[in-house]
Amino acid sequence: MIEKINGKLFRDMFISGANNLQNNKELIDKLNVFPVPDGDTGTNMSLTIAAAIKELNKVESDNLSEIGKALSKGSLMGARGNSGVILSQIIRGISKSVEGKNELGIDEFAKALKSGSDTAYKAVIKPIEGTILTVVRESGEFAVKNVKKNKSFIEFFEKVLIEANKSLEKTPELLKNLKDAGVVDSGGKGLVCLYEGMLSALKGKIVDLQESDKIDSVQSIANDYVETQGELDIKFGYCTEFILESENADPEKIRDIMLKYGDSLVVVGYDGVIKVHVHSNEPGNVLQEALKFGQLLTIKIENMRYQHENLIIPDDDQESNSKLASQDKVIVNEESKPFGFITTTMGKGLAGIFEEFGVDIVIEGGQTMNPSTEDFINAINMVNADNIFILPNNGNVIMAANQAKEISEKNIYVVPTKNIPQGIGCLVSFDPDSDADSNMENFDEVLSNIKSGEITFSVRDTIMDGIEVNEGDVIGITGKNLISSGKDIAEVTKEVVRNMADEDSDIITLYYGEDVEEDDARLLAETIQEEYEDVDVELYYGGQPLYYYLISVE
Repeated sequence: MIEKINGKLFRDMFISGANNLQNNKELIDKLNVFPVPDGDTGTNMSLTIAAAIKELNKVESDNLSEIGKALSKGSLMGARGNSGVILSQIIRGISKSVEGKNELGIDEFAKALKSGSDTAYKAVIKPIEGTILTVVRESGEFAVKNVKKNKSFIEFFEKVLIEANKSLEKTPELLKNLKDAGVVDSGGKGLVCLYEGMLSALKGKIVDLQESDKIDSVQSIANDYVETQGELDIKFGYCTEFILESENADPEKIRDIMLKYGDSLVVVGYDGVIKVHVHSNEPGNVLQEALKFGQLLTIKIENMRYQHENLIIPDDDQESNSKLASQDKVIVNEESKPFGFITTTMGKGLAGIFEEFGVDIVIEGGQTMNPSTEDFINAINMVNADNIFILPNNGNVIMAANQAKEISEKNIYVVPTKNIPQGIGCLVSFDPDSDADSNMENFDEVLSNIKSGEITFSVRDTIMDGIEVNEGDVIGITGKNLISSGKDIAEVTKEVVRNMADEDSDIITLYYGEDVEEDDARLLAETIQEEYEDVDVELYYGGQPLYYYLISVE
């Protein structure tokens, strides 16, 4: 009968729990409120716990305090997504509670679980019940109240696990979104998987990590959407944009003429005004051709090769960059400057757009791969600036960015951008002549004025917001609401735009993804322009995976 947990058993319990969590990551990923193809809670929690175990493996002794500190450090730096950050705080609380102890009795272990709950709640500004927080709190409170009602450690932890599962099953009653989707909370399920593995080790059987789920580093599930600076070959060096006023030319005619001058061509027009975007090596000739048909109202030419001195960090290069940045020797700008920018995105086109706005470091990540706290720390260390703004561009990345802010000694500002259009909107409004606090106030106003939408596909059958959705259907989302479902990408997109646009709208921007043909995107933009004659419709190649279109209405 086990009466105490020593350092070795504590280590085995966490290894077993981590393996069980990683083995179930795909199941946890599927417990997503929205039926979209980027459920990532299981992946985020798995990568977070894998980072903790990686740090634990560096500890050769079975000293309980050292093991706790390693688990805390590893999970803190490896935390990804909101669920991963909360998990790291749970582990931090548990580790803090065991510090200075040689072994744990039932009472001390119960207090450690409660400490994990308390620490996690303190880390979340607005705790939401019906989530992992509820599961860790209710199971922790149960543990403390029932310490003396058990004859053995195994019996005690079995009851704690039963209570955790009861709490998990009740989460749909606390969150309507979970109930509507017919799922329990994914983060809570991840915590239960961790506890299940820990209990198995307590019983003498360490859960093995399944071969297909072994995660030694971020590289194991990385995607190659963005190339590094050294690898990127810019064929056409000048981003050329202009607005042409012409009575004797239509968009189709201008498009045909511009095709021979470069790539990334976008042409939209209405009522005698044509907007052109093209990457070319002959910007002068491009403008001369346009002048044959009328006058140029605006002109913008930028040297993309010069701009590309900014840095993009692909996800599969982040571990090597971690080693470089930790040495404090690698920076992207030798001379200090007042402001620096770090952002996250997926897709070559979107990365290029952020580059054009002067972002110092673009971390590959977003819907399908959330950057870790350590990724942000490494990026921060590589920017030589008095003030550094971080644009997470994903609600599930903000917590990791804030955690990096707390760790870093630099002056960091986390702008709470929850999507790509918000990130771009903030960069457009940035005023280099104002101080950081004034810009943050301005960013808050910008965020309140941007409406964002997403077009993707459903990964399961469901009924949401009164809309019946079948697996594989094209779906349109704004905020937390499902707006449209159908079979045709263009029709769903137009319906979402109609929901977003109103009489006060000035600009509608579409960013088309890697699975959308340029001609189809261009045709859609023209159709929307015809419907909204008084609104400027802009189209850009985003190259983002999974999402056919990202939409911004301002």
